[in-house]
Amino acid sequence: MTLTAEAIWLNSFFAGYDMAILSFAHRLAEIAGTVLTPFNRLITLLGEKGILFFLLAVVLMLFPRYRRTGVCIFGAVCCGALITNIILKDHVARPRPFETVDQFRQWWQFIGAPGEEGFSFPSGHVTAAAAGATSLCLMRGKRWFIPGAVWVLLMMFSRNYLMAHYPSDVLFALLIGVFSAFVAAVITQLIFRFLENHAGEGKFYDFLLYTGFEDLSDVKALAGSVKSGASSSRHGGSHGAPSADKVPAARHTAARHAAASTESRRAKRSASPSSGAYKGKH
Repeated sequence: MTLTAEAIWLNSFFAGYDMAILSFAHRLAEIAGTVLTPFNRLITLLGEKGILFFLLAVVLMLFPRYRRTGVCIFGAVCCGALITNIILKDHVARPRPFETVDQFRQWWQFIGAPGEEGFSFPSGHVTAAAAGATSLCLMRGKRWFIPGAVWVLLMMFSRNYLMAHYPSDVLFALLIGVFSAFVAAVITQLIFRFLENHAGEGKFYDFLLYTGFEDLSDVKALAGSVKSGASSSRHGGSHGAPSADKVPAARHTAARHAAASTESRRAKRSASPSSGAYKGKH
């Protein structure tokens, strides 16, 4: 197999680093037997294609108060996937550890890890985990740092334990994920600043900003009304359709949108020039 110049450099420059960590993972496998293999395969499965953070982003975007966070997470994972899977993997074309090094292949067979397709550098799983976790910290505060860091470290270790990636692969993936989150955070702030500046000028802007659920109770209420309506329709009665008072409050009316937008614009106008830029509640 002919290696690219980038792959040859990685194999040479990080040889000691990669060997040390993969050797440590193999020693753990020898001590624990095959107990760790199912656990690490589960971690890898949860991180597949960044689906966990994609689902989290979609759920958060249903709630106006968390929409900014959801958009940032979604953008960060997409940005990381673009850099990792579209640009770098095929360009560097670094084979996976078990494909080219006999010792790593033996360790891979010892733990009974599944084979994986595609190139090794960098890790898409770790990129998505780092992008999503960093986005949570940037948008929701430092309280998410510890759980986010734990998740990223678990993902990094699982990819090394399964011999699917070199440690240098996951190291660069970590850097790419963090970088993607910062890029997404900046773009997200620009998007929402634009929407807030145009709030009240059209239904489209208000829809993007305000439409959604207030909290989980609204979701339960909507589910209950839909279930009630479906049950009534099965019995052939139209009188059982959900009434207007059962519709969740999250279905903001146009009047509420206009009122919120008007209040925001008034606050901006009332702010004196000496007080600096207006700081809205995000």
